[in-house]
Amino acid sequence: MQIEDSVALVTGANRGLGKCYVETLLSRGAARVYACARQPASLESIVALDPKRIVPVALDVTHEGDAARAAVSNSDVTLLINNAGVFHNFGGFVMQPDNAAIRHEMDVNYFGVLALCQAFAPVLARNGGGAIVNVLSILATIATPATGSYCASKFAALALTRCVRAELAAQRTLVVAAMPGTIDTDMAKDYPGPKVSPEEVVSATLEAIVSGTEEIYIGDQARTLAAQYRADPEAVARERAAFLPAV
Repeated sequence: MQIEDSVALVTGANRGLGKCYVETLLSRGAARVYACARQPASLESIVALDPKRIVPVALDVTHEGDAARAAVSNSDVTLLINNAGVFHNFGGFVMQPDNAAIRHEMDVNYFGVLALCQAFAPVLARNGGGAIVNVLSILATIATPATGSYCASKFAALALTRCVRAELAAQRTLVVAAMPGTIDTDMAKDYPGPKVSPEEVVSATLEAIVSGTEEIYIGDQARTLAAQYRADPEAVARERAAFLPAV
């Protein structure tokens, strides 16, 4: 698939990584970009980049029916980028006062991705195939106790991605799992370690689409952690338990 002349839909497009996807798709010659956010007013500065090619879309991935309505209204999509996500630093599972935030992560990071894949798979089939990109995380492949619920939601989304990939192969739809390390956005503003830039994540993702690469680790942190986890997953989990707050 080529980026030029594609019609893309990007969730979580009002800032950070989503905004970078929109900007780069435009620079790479996309014919149209549907930029999605819960509040369309938050997309005004994004739409102003190119009002002729950027279309704002009100979409909350956790709202029943929003994905299906978007698929009906934007039926020319050939590239779906599931970028919307949430992260809560819980400090472990056991001492949580309630599970509301944990459920929120699963609602957005797993069920939201599921809803968009279900809604747009028929659209992509009618349009000749195209591609789906699920923006996950290196934490989709490793277990770190301090961010365990986020890992769980991304684990689930990775399993979903692999299943959807097999399901949609016959309709010539590429399904990419993008697994970056910590990204330099507001979501990770308090993280003191190394970060990968949004531009690097977007560039690597779009190159994967063009080359037909199904799974990518983006950034040195992601590649290093993936190798360490393959070698000794329990050692990585024990090492990362040191980040848990004292009980």
